[in-house]
Amino acid sequence: MPAAPASRPASGAPVALWKKLWLLFTVIWVVVAALNVGSIVAFSEGELEQEKALVPFVLAFLVPAVLYAVGWVWELFRRHRGERGD
Repeated sequence: MPAAPASRPASGAPVALWKKLWLLFTVIWVVVAALNVGSIVAFSEGELEQEKALVPFVLAFLVPAVLYAVGWVWELFRRHRGERGD
């Protein structure tokens, strides 16, 4: 049995371009944020300086989640406009 193409989920439906781009952005964003957090923790001298790593750590999860929500709402908006025929 041949394997399904990598661009399609198991259901066989094509994946939207914005989701592919979001996934690429998310991987890059999380890797850069992890390097940022790691360097802050590694080179900080005190506990107070290590707390600076919390901001990039939170942003590593918050920014991709917000962007996914924006893309999802945009897709719903476009579908709704398409149904009305505008």
